[in-house]
Amino acid sequence: MSTPNTSQPSFPSVAESGLSSAQVQEQVVAGQVNASKDASSRTLGQIVRANVFTLFNGIIFAAMIVVLITGQWKDAVFGIIIIINTGIGVATELKAKRTLDKLSILVASDFFVRRGGQDVRVPHDEIVKGDLLWVRSGDQLPADGTIVQTWGLELDESMLTGESRTIRKTESDLVYSGSTAVSGLALVEVTAVGASSYASKLTAQAKVYKKTHSDLNEGINKILRVMTFVVVPLCVLLIWTQLHTVGGLQEAVASGAWRGAVVSAVAGVVGMIPEGLVLLTSLNFALAAIRLARQNTLVQELESVETLARVDALNLDKTGTITDGGIVYDSIINLGQGPLLPLEQALVDVSHEENPNATGSAILQGLSQIQPSENVPTRIPFSSARKWSAITDNSGNTWYFGAPEVLLASQEGVFPHIEGKVTALADQGYRVLMLARSAGTTCNDQDAVLPERLQPEALITCSEHIREDAQQTLAWFREQGVRCRIISGDNPATVSAIAGQVELTGSSKPRAMDARKLPTDTAELAKALEEIDVLGRVLPEQKKAIVQALHLGGHTVAMTGDGVNDSLALKEADLGIAMGNAAPATKAVAQVVLVDSKFSHLPDVVARGRQVMANMERVSGLFLVKTVYSALISLGVVLSAIPFPYLPRHITYIGALTIGTPAFFLALAPNTRRYKPGFLKRVVAFALPGGIATALVVLTMAWCLPGFMGWNLRNANDLAQLRTVCAIVLFAMGILVLARVAQPLHSWRGILVALFVVAGVIGACIPFVAHFFAIVLPTGRSALATLAGVVYGLAVMGLAVGLLPGCIAKLQHRRD
Repeated sequence: MSTPNTSQPSFPSVAESGLSSAQVQEQVVAGQVNASKDASSRTLGQIVRANVFTLFNGIIFAAMIVVLITGQWKDAVFGIIIIINTGIGVATELKAKRTLDKLSILVASDFFVRRGGQDVRVPHDEIVKGDLLWVRSGDQLPADGTIVQTWGLELDESMLTGESRTIRKTESDLVYSGSTAVSGLALVEVTAVGASSYASKLTAQAKVYKKTHSDLNEGINKILRVMTFVVVPLCVLLIWTQLHTVGGLQEAVASGAWRGAVVSAVAGVVGMIPEGLVLLTSLNFALAAIRLARQNTLVQELESVETLARVDALNLDKTGTITDGGIVYDSIINLGQGPLLPLEQALVDVSHEENPNATGSAILQGLSQIQPSENVPTRIPFSSARKWSAITDNSGNTWYFGAPEVLLASQEGVFPHIEGKVTALADQGYRVLMLARSAGTTCNDQDAVLPERLQPEALITCSEHIREDAQQTLAWFREQGVRCRIISGDNPATVSAIAGQVELTGSSKPRAMDARKLPTDTAELAKALEEIDVLGRVLPEQKKAIVQALHLGGHTVAMTGDGVNDSLALKEADLGIAMGNAAPATKAVAQVVLVDSKFSHLPDVVARGRQVMANMERVSGLFLVKTVYSALISLGVVLSAIPFPYLPRHITYIGALTIGTPAFFLALAPNTRRYKPGFLKRVVAFALPGGIATALVVLTMAWCLPGFMGWNLRNANDLAQLRTVCAIVLFAMGILVLARVAQPLHSWRGILVALFVVAGVIGACIPFVAHFFAIVLPTGRSALATLAGVVYGLAVMGLAVGLLPGCIAKLQHRRD
């Protein structure tokens, strides 16, 4: 963006005197000043509250406090999960808040206004409605207005409209804040300031905080909501049952046995909450973001990593995504019968200015084999105001180079065949220019006017430079079933031609449409979009409406962009992707930023999202098995009024070795499976057989062993032996579930399972670990009972896994 021009100017004389000091003060009192209060929608306190006071944290915190009250702090180590998970959530949202707080479309600077007949310099925030504002080359408009007088003002509105060309303004034209003056000068009456200006409205809408939707987090929260209704009454019943097993409330209070009873009840509650899954989800998102950062891809919201896996509609902005904004020379078309070389020489000479524009630079690069003439007698440099340039060569010929409609304006209808060629080439997406000749005349920079008659000699075609990776990347998305559309503010014919060059729709021709003809009704728009591949002349509001219509059609939408005109659509999309060279406002609202602006990173980004989702679905089943068996064991304990068969620290040890730690490794494994809806259904279907089998085996041991072994469960040693046997059997069942999740086992996954078996055994043999987690290796008859329990568990697990999935599938089919 150009730096605003604030040097002391010399302005033309004008009749307008501008506002008086009294009128300015009236506008200030009325609040019509060019300042707006910028703040993100969430404060630090709101972010902390949103992450601390969650259902998950509430359940775990309450359980931890209950255990700490009993004095058994070793059984409360599960509470560390709250601190880690909350810290990750707060840090992530604070980063997003800082990004939003920095969001600004306008560059604050000083400007010159006409007040009381004098031209005075005022800060950006002191401009008032009704001011006469001087706009000069390099200025970014600080407010909206209407042009009063103009001296060749041309504006670059690409940040707002998406069109890559400059717009020449005339008197009474509307101009909008955020536009940049490329050339010329104008006196503008300010009509909207502060929060009412166009740029401020865009900023305000972009700053609205929007939490990225996460199927994974939503599924986990559903589980937590269900467990809340189960946990509270079950916890009360467990406490009552455990007090009853030690002789009732009075006996428990008198003997202090109530502590053990409460801890036992908490063991059931904690087991039902998939606390590690919540933590692993946050960590996996964070690790995926780190991996993408190494590939110059910045993930600004962790949940957006998951969204990557679900995207099935990708809206692409042309400039900055498919093209890099540069101009490329394509060809020169000889309109006469003579040789081509003199025409190419003339074209190089007329383009070889001291500071050639983008088109001139492209021609010089495209015809680099031709050296410019060392001596050009006279030259008229290119001007965007007149749309042409000219040179006179040593042969006395004057060559004019510019827009065909300008060069032939005085000869309209004289060359109909040439006008037809120009139209046909423009419809193919080319930028068409003309090289014309006038013999026996000399161009004069002091009086730069076109002669009455010109002889067209050649048409020159240029086009936007297409990224080398665009075609290959679009082919990848087609293969993956992701529907890509190009949405641009440029001419539909131009955009359609570029779409055809990159094979947006493969071998078929892209279906294009002018966005001005789109229906305004969202439902009608959704239907229309199914038959459209390319849209041109799209306004910022329409980009947002297009995303909303695709949502109505059930699509998960990603949107790329680089201009401020894309910011609202990026905000509305499920996933906003900004290029690294994008406007700051656009990057601020995007969830993903391609730092080096390489479109080819997108397949890697989507693949990483698919890895996260596929692996998290795999390990979610592992965590949910614990939820199922903990709930069933707790219910069995309540119904049979027996002591709880293991302690909270047992479940912490077992969960770490059979679920939490191995799940971390499994979640990072390569996986390119496409995401399919129905995440929660599949996870539940996997977890039920393993959870039911585990609960049945542990309850059977808890019910039967005391009778077989002659244990009195009111005796602390006998109860400790029972809990040791049940804990070991539970560990064995956990390993079986882990082996099922980790399949196939003939790879590193099998080694992983074996390592955790060994780790569990070695840990039980280390005195400190065994003492901390209350693990006692069984001996004698207890060892035999343990072995029998493991064999029994293996048989039950095999039976459950073989039969239950089929029964569950039949029930789901009938319900559907």
